Amino acid sequence: MSGGEVAGILVAVFWAILVSFLAVALARLAQTLRATTKLVADVTDQAVPLLADASSAVRSAQTQIDRVDAIASDVQEVTSNASALSTTVASTFGGPLVKVAAFGYGVRRALGGRKEDPPAKEPRRTVIVGRTIPAARRTKRKKD
Repeated sequence: MSGGEVAGILVAVFWAILVSFLAVALARLAQTLRATTKLVADVTDQAVPLLADASSAVRSAQTQIDRVDAIASDVQEVTSNASALSTTVASTFGGPLVKVAAFGYGVRRALGGRKEDPPAKEPRRTVIVGRTIPAARRTKRKKD
């Protein structure tokens, strides 16, 4: 065998090994792609019902929010009606009741006579430093 034939055989062997490695790599890549395809299909199968459930939950929440909004508007209307009613009652009965109370007070004062004036307050004592109270005044104080 000549040198060219040996080189050709070596190239052929290396080429065969390279093709085998590429074949194994392509087979593993194909398996990975199949597993990925299956995983995506499973996720899709599970995601569709979840999205349907989420959509129905959002619709239900919107219905409840609409109900709460209606209740809040009704409460606001009742509050404004109660405020208007209290204003009406206060203006209708408030003035006459004050007048009746004032009249009753005046009648009591007129019939009961004038009460004695309240007792006058005791005059304020002034303290002068260096002066003492006479003994006679000290004994008049009573301790309660």
